[in-house]
Amino acid sequence: MPKHLDSDILAVLRSYELAGELSSKQSIRQIKEYRARTITRLISFIFERKKFYLLFDGSASDNEMAVMEHIRQDEPDLKGFLVRNPHESTRAYGVPYKGKDVYLFREDVPKVRLDVELVRRHPDLSRSTLQKYVKSGFVTVNGEVVTQAKSDVLQSDEIAMIIPQKESHEELELPILYLDDNVIVLNKPSGVLTHSKGVMNLEFTVADFFRRYTTFGLETNRPGIVHRLDRDTSGIIIGARNEETAKLLKEQFANRTTKKEYIAVLAGQLKAPHAVIDLPIGRHPNAPSTFRVDPSGKSAQTTYEVLDTDGKLTLVKLSPKTGRTHQLRVHAQYVNTPILGDKVYGKQKSGQRLYLHAHSLEITIPDGKRMTFTAPLPKEFHDLFKGITL
Repeated sequence: MPKHLDSDILAVLRSYELAGELSSKQSIRQIKEYRARTITRLISFIFERKKFYLLFDGSASDNEMAVMEHIRQDEPDLKGFLVRNPHESTRAYGVPYKGKDVYLFREDVPKVRLDVELVRRHPDLSRSTLQKYVKSGFVTVNGEVVTQAKSDVLQSDEIAMIIPQKESHEELELPILYLDDNVIVLNKPSGVLTHSKGVMNLEFTVADFFRRYTTFGLETNRPGIVHRLDRDTSGIIIGARNEETAKLLKEQFANRTTKKEYIAVLAGQLKAPHAVIDLPIGRHPNAPSTFRVDPSGKSAQTTYEVLDTDGKLTLVKLSPKTGRTHQLRVHAQYVNTPILGDKVYGKQKSGQRLYLHAHSLEITIPDGKRMTFTAPLPKEFHDLFKGITL
């Protein structure tokens, strides 16, 4: 920036009575000087969240059309207005400054939502991801943290995103039940996320752990992942260590040739000791992140078998034939025995954990081996139903 240019701008703003004696040069930002022409010189800048253009010109003779013609040589699509000279004089727009006439143009920029402006500036990121950044306090507007994505901003505002770097988590481990050259099988603890839903997540996930053991999906946020468990569900999860194995495992989940068995504690008693719940499931229109039994939803079948009950709680084996999102939780809720500790579908909004455990998985791994992997029942289940053996 040329020496004293901010001082010149401030002096002109004071002449137009837009800046007072307490205004400082620090209130002027983003100064840009355009290529000088024979008789004109154009400068743009931001002052108090508004964008201005300052034209030094000795030939326009205070003619609005002539002034705008000079400005639009550099900015042909500008919208706004020339600021009028506030003093009693023969000039309608220009004010004298250092032997020249200067003209001030204020750009008329409409306000937009913060998330809309962020999408314009960062087209490689989704709007939902940017909204999460805003909500988490990672976005500043003119140096101030803004946490509402719907906040109004101007295109001239200084908007910055400061995203914390994800920790390596190299010291964190997950319990491995089986490992060979093609697959890795874990006993996932309750509370651990299977994989990030986007670039937003900073916590340790199963996918982060799989990354150490796989060559599949390393360019994504879900390396090694071929299926998933809800965050609060514990138990068996299998990962692929290479692309060929990933294709084999995914096909089995898609074609329903795997056999999955869950153990759950339900709040209440079931009417029959065993049965098949065959009820379609669809997304809940009033809460899009949740699901419900819906006649127009996708087919879903769950077989259950009662293992034990104390009259208030029931220990069951659940065998889903389909794999709809939240299927077991939705079906359990629908028959009035929600899974204990289910904060979304249950009556109890707090609890030690979600009492749902992926107990076993039968699946074919490379070389045609049909194997069944089993994860021991967590201590919390034994605390409620002592002496149970599975």
